[in-house]
Order: sequence, then structure tokens, then C-alpha cells
Amino acid sequence: MGEAGMTVDLDGKFFRVIGLGGAVVDAVTEVLRSNGAQATASAGDILIAAFPLLPEADFDPIRLSSDAEAMATNGGGRIVVLLSAMASVPMRRHVEYSAGMAAAVTQVRGLAMQFGPKLLVNAIGCGLIEGDGALLSGDPQMLTHVPLGHPGSIEDVSDAVLFLCDPLNSYTTGQILMVDGGWSPGYGRNF
Repeated sequence: MGEAGMTVDLDGKFFRVIGLGGAVVDAVTEVLRSNGAQATASAGDILIAAFPLLPEADFDPIRLSSDAEAMATNGGGRIVVLLSAMASVPMRRHVEYSAGMAAAVTQVRGLAMQFGPKLLVNAIGCGLIEGDGALLSGDPQMLTHVPLGHPGSIEDVSDAVLFLCDPLNSYTTGQILMVDGGWSPGYGRNF
């Protein structure tokens, strides 16, 4: 975590992570723990579903319906899906990947409608994210259209996850929170 990382009260909450691991998922797991949540192998209060954050031609979708059903049966909770900002703005270099990400957003929105008010289901759209000198999310070409002019950090993503998991955030569902330095709205500026 950075020096001024976000904190929320997640004491007594249980979380589970499914999907693809990696440095971003490790940081999210650590920030949930450091804010009081405990890992569990079964349906808990928070489910983090991690799609591949680097472009890949083929990946299997994560089906969340059974997890959502179990969480709703147990009283509710939060589902946060980690995916690429290419879910919102497709890249011609990564058409199939962009389409898969867009399908994940549709699943998020459908589950939010199906399981509200028991579940809040949202996504984080990760743009160009770097950590320890390595590309963790996105495509290097994205930087040419990022109004902030620099890649994001792991902390930017983990703080966004905390925002969506914060018990005080009780009216956000079916949304994709773009953590992309303005890439998605700024993409059309350079024409």
C-alpha cells in the first residue's frame, strides 16, 4: 500500500477471491485483510472475481450466478469484478478480448438487477496499471490517450475495491468504476 491508502471498516466481513490471480489480486486481498476482512473458501460477504487484466485472445468467462445465489441466500453482500477498461471502450488491437470484457459488464449489470437489494454487484475497469516496473493491466498504447499522462498503480485499483466494499457505500450497483486515468473518456480527443 502507498503511504496514504484508503481505509474502511470491514471487521467481521468474509471475502473470497475467484478467477485469475496476480499482483493486482494479491494487493486487493492484502488491502481487504488490512481493513479487517477475513478470507473464506465459501460464500462470504464479499466476492472478488478477477478476469485477466492483460489482453488475451481467449479466456473463459467467470460465471457468477451460483456464487451470487449463495451470497443472496446467506443474506447478501458485495461482488466486485476486476476487468479491463477495454470492457467500456474496445481496442481494435484486442477485439476478442474487448468483447469478452464487455460480456462481463453485461453479467455484472444483469446480476445487479437480479439480486438487488441483497447484493451490490459492480466492476472495476482497470486501465494501464503498472507495479514494480511491470505491466499489470492494459496495453502500453493506452498511455497515448490517458489525460493524466501516466500509468495507474496497484493502490489505485485496491482503493477502488475498498470504495465499492465500504459499508457506507450502499447505493452503488450495476456500475463499472473506471480506474484508467481518463483513458475511456479521453480516447476520442486525439483524432
